[in-house]
Amino acid sequence: MTHPLTQRPAWQALAAHFDQIHQVHLRTLFADDPQRGQRLTAEAAGLFLDYSKHRITDETLRLLLALAEECDLRGRIDAMFRGDKINITENRAVLHVALRAPAGQHIDVDGVDVVPDVHAVLDKMAGFARLVRGGQWLGYTGRPIRNVVNIGIGGSDLGPVMAYEALRHYSARTLTFRFVSNVDGTDFAEATHDLDPAETLFIVASKTFTTQETMANAHTARAWTLAALHDEAAIARHFVAVSTNAAKVGEFGIDTANMFGFWDWVGGRYSMDSAIGLSTMIAVGPENFHALLAGFHAMDEHFRTAPFERNLPALLGLLTVWYNGFFDAQTVAVLPYDQYLKRFPAYLQQLTMESNGKRVTLAGAAIDDYQTSPIYWGEPGTNGQHSFYQLIHQGVKLIPCDFIGFGHSLNPLGNHHDLLMSNVFAQAEALAFGKSTEQVLAEGTPAWLAPHRTFPGNRPSNVILAERLTPEILGALVALYEHSVFVQGAIWDINPFDQWGVELGKALANRITPELTSEAAPELSHDSSTNALIRRYRALRGRA
Repeated sequence: MTHPLTQRPAWQALAAHFDQIHQVHLRTLFADDPQRGQRLTAEAAGLFLDYSKHRITDETLRLLLALAEECDLRGRIDAMFRGDKINITENRAVLHVALRAPAGQHIDVDGVDVVPDVHAVLDKMAGFARLVRGGQWLGYTGRPIRNVVNIGIGGSDLGPVMAYEALRHYSARTLTFRFVSNVDGTDFAEATHDLDPAETLFIVASKTFTTQETMANAHTARAWTLAALHDEAAIARHFVAVSTNAAKVGEFGIDTANMFGFWDWVGGRYSMDSAIGLSTMIAVGPENFHALLAGFHAMDEHFRTAPFERNLPALLGLLTVWYNGFFDAQTVAVLPYDQYLKRFPAYLQQLTMESNGKRVTLAGAAIDDYQTSPIYWGEPGTNGQHSFYQLIHQGVKLIPCDFIGFGHSLNPLGNHHDLLMSNVFAQAEALAFGKSTEQVLAEGTPAWLAPHRTFPGNRPSNVILAERLTPEILGALVALYEHSVFVQGAIWDINPFDQWGVELGKALANRITPELTSEAAPELSHDSSTNALIRRYRALRGRA
């Protein structure tokens, strides 16, 4: 019989171990082990991980690795890469790793090798991207496309936005890229206010072509285009679709020859390297997009094959379990010291919290004695240092941090990059070791002021370094977090690949929309608060 997580021997051993070491300071751990900073590191796929500034010992690592073994982490990894239907609530395989598999590799779903289909779509994307980038895809009036607007939401937006911003250095500067996701009309209005419809291409990204927010924005884009071009035939020159619903796509007016498909074994938040990445490929070109895929694949292979004690995603995931489960750390701060990665924390929010924000196990049992996903958040450095680092350094909450930095800037200006990276190392050092009251007093600080200037330290962090931000490194970095999420889900015995929690609010919104818009006052049957809010809104709209 499989024991619940907290009854596993390794979990109970970790609980006893935590009682012994949770008050040991990082100052002591480093003083007792002069080689700690060199030992507790790992490297793969162009990424270097220093995890020495964690409140762990060799025994902690041994017990975390034992927990991974007891939870059959290796078996679960193998099942995912095999194409087993590990998304049990939707009876689906989970094969984002197939999206970046090289041609010739075999990955089967229901007895069918999916890799040839993946590469057929990539080839179709590449052909289209070259036409747009080369000025050969002409709009309805014969002018080349100069603006590309991606319309999607969730994984159909967050991945493309993040990838475009992260790889902007490599993007075609002759093209303008915009992204519309929010059903708030302001998002569409601001994204298009300075664009010429005759030179604008819309990519509508919706697997079913029924996503409420995406289709509302798509129909607004359609009306915006027709208001300028006055001919339904224009739609086929100014719209393409990333979808699997050919009937709906054709009904919209898009030529289904310009529909780019993907599969039900690709989850939305794991889809940025599928056809959902069409805007990314147009921006950076097919060669750079394939380099991105190669970076993903390099981390996939590392995750699949490396022993867990040297396995970057395994280490990241197990450390998250350690702080979340035993230190009651509620959040993780992701702090990229590269302006191009400014949207990376927002991207990770969906990846991590939509995946592991679950309250029942795979068997459907309620989880009431351990935490699942922490909250992920962050901002690029050094901006965050002048915002929320005060709380990380001197607040009462324990917030593990991931610092991400690079050896070279893509925009070298004077000594800017050295100043930037000095802050990475300084912040990690300050969080770990702090500044004692004795040190503060020795500097001549008055005794009454000393408590305010004391830094307790003992705040854990990872430092992740790469040579420079390339497409390959971005792929490896995203895959690192994808697989870390998988590790966490395996330990917590949850399904990281469904998202039923987004359904209820959407269903209720569909019910409420006609109650807001009908001319006749509707009969309301919600709770008293919701009823009152609907009536007040109707009054504000003159529909009392």
